Amino acid sequence: MHEVIICEKPSSAEKIAKALSPSAKKKVYNKKVKYWELQRDSKDITVLSGVGHLYSLIPKEARYRVSFNLHWVPSYEASKSSAFTKNYLRAIKKFGKDADSYIHACDYDVEGTLIGYNALKYACGGDSLKKASRMKFSTLTKKDIIEAYENRIDIDMHQVDNGIARHILDYYFGMNISIALSDSVRKTKHRFLKLSVGRVQTPTLSILVKREKEIREFVPEPYWVIRAILDFEGIEIKHVDGNIFDRQLAEEIFNKCNGKDAVVDEIAFSKSKTKTPVPFNLSGLQAEAYNVFGFSPKRTQVAAQNLYSAGYTSYPRTSSQKLPESLGFKSIFDQLSANPEFKKHISQLPSRLIPHNGKKEDAAHPPIHPTGILPGKLNSDEQKIYSLIVYRFIAVFFEAAEFETMKTTLDIEGEKFKFSRRRVTHKGWMDHYPFRKIDDENFPDVKEGDVMSVKELISDEKETKPPARYNQASLIKELEKKNLGTKATRADIIDKLYDRQYIDGTKIEVNQLGENLIDTLNDYCSDLTSEELTRNFENKLEGINKDEFTKDVVIDEGKKDVREILNDIDKNMKGIGSKLYEAYQESNIVGECKCGGKLVKRAGSYGDFVGCTNYPDCKITYSLPRNANIIKKTCEKCGLPMIAAGKGRNRQEMCLDPNCGKDKTKTYTPEKVGECPKCGKPLLKRSGRFGEFIGCKGFPKCNFTCSVDELESKLK
Repeated sequence: MHEVIICEKPSSAEKIAKALSPSAKKKVYNKKVKYWELQRDSKDITVLSGVGHLYSLIPKEARYRVSFNLHWVPSYEASKSSAFTKNYLRAIKKFGKDADSYIHACDYDVEGTLIGYNALKYACGGDSLKKASRMKFSTLTKKDIIEAYENRIDIDMHQVDNGIARHILDYYFGMNISIALSDSVRKTKHRFLKLSVGRVQTPTLSILVKREKEIREFVPEPYWVIRAILDFEGIEIKHVDGNIFDRQLAEEIFNKCNGKDAVVDEIAFSKSKTKTPVPFNLSGLQAEAYNVFGFSPKRTQVAAQNLYSAGYTSYPRTSSQKLPESLGFKSIFDQLSANPEFKKHISQLPSRLIPHNGKKEDAAHPPIHPTGILPGKLNSDEQKIYSLIVYRFIAVFFEAAEFETMKTTLDIEGEKFKFSRRRVTHKGWMDHYPFRKIDDENFPDVKEGDVMSVKELISDEKETKPPARYNQASLIKELEKKNLGTKATRADIIDKLYDRQYIDGTKIEVNQLGENLIDTLNDYCSDLTSEELTRNFENKLEGINKDEFTKDVVIDEGKKDVREILNDIDKNMKGIGSKLYEAYQESNIVGECKCGGKLVKRAGSYGDFVGCTNYPDCKITYSLPRNANIIKKTCEKCGLPMIAAGKGRNRQEMCLDPNCGKDKTKTYTPEKVGECPKCGKPLLKRSGRFGEFIGCKGFPKCNFTCSVDELESKLK
């Protein structure tokens, strides 16, 4: 009997193979792809893996044209960037043919299910799907893997249909509409402009543009805060009205109280609790990692995925906040206690292990938790995320933290002022979660009727502030609240907006191109920016899982909506093309030219450059080094924009003009240092943007170059 197990990634394949048999043998296909062979229950088992998606959707007709006629092809045929998948697919085709049984062991979610399904259907072929069963696990521990192997289930075809429909809709809304928008610019302005829109990406950008406009249109309103510094422990008290928006009233209160003493009018004590936090789901972990470490959601997701793949934590792409008893809490804590730092907290756990669960559930996976296996060497990101997961897991089993609050009201000439202090009476869970600050203030020794001398009375004039900008963590929360995207895709969507240069900054700002794109779409095809349309499809995709909708019904509805959007684009091609091109031009203006024109970043045959909008009357151009970015600084010498070029420690800031600061009256004669080993012409020592280098006089026909340090070895 020959059995084939298909895994999502090489690390998962190794974990599964070694869990099923300690004597599993590693093999290598084509000197590049690892796979595993083992025996179990009288079966010869081959464990193979992909590297994520091995198949992609492309149109059956010509590429880069609007199409609704799609089919699956190997990913390396769809994109050059997926060339690395070729050998993995070949290995599955070679060793996955004609087995007696197949096991789908990819991650148990929509994407993982689709990855394994496509591998079985297209790579293994034949009746592989009829012979296939499914392993479902949330951790890559030996215990969970064996249990999943021995209790296999059927492949969930609802998950498969959800995945297929999701990919097709993403193509319809993303690729088709992006192509149509780019065509509108090409046909109107005879320029190629690569634009990117998407089913979730565009409504997300629309949310950011709306916030951008709220900030810009915000009109600040002045207000006054009246506060006093007491001549007792430097206590600060504030007027009970808080923000006073009436200048005259603020002045009256200030004049009335200035130079007067304060009398303690009332002291009230109250008790409060800070609830125990709930277990981490993915968005909860991403938000906490941003608050504690400043990690982007994508950075957190990558670290959490690595910890899962290594077997140290559970599957991260989960919505659940409810820890089931079946995880075996005591066993996990016993293993974690081998770490002395963890043991300090675990030793104080209550005898009955009852977690403080949240409301959200996920049928596929429990919340993110440690498996109990202590990690070996982790990189810095993984170590931080691992500690966060472990301490949160420990904390959810402790009781709430308890506080006592002292609220004191004081009277100055009939005007009421107040201050409050809070101290901890029982640390509870907060004593076992080192990532939260505990309020623990001293209560001043005062009593009702005490007269307090006022050291200084202050009237602060302030202004109301505009709405705060989103950061990546708060945007993830907003998308989750609005049901846009999925827990697995939200971080990637935000990354894509940065990559497309629609947004930038830690506190997210929308660039001119991003804002104008949304404005144009709102004017001509507002359905594409609509949260409601996207949310409707998200609900229907989830409805496929619940057998409320079929894949074909959802796809047909998507096709209908996209056709309507494409018709709107076609009807308004001139307006859309002109507006988008103007937006692109505006977004690429980097400064002023000496002639009065605008300096604009452009793409050329030999790389990006900056040129004047008054071309051909003004022929000033500046070439940009590869991977250079225009930064928000100007050169102190000439006023031109500054650029940043190079990578890592070699990244340098410099003037856009490479000749800035050089004495142009002097002529530069390159020093001859030898003969070119390629063509025999003289080698010259030249001065470049990143220092001196050696180049052939025969350039560009001969492109021999080397560093000054490499010269001797190159000539040998």
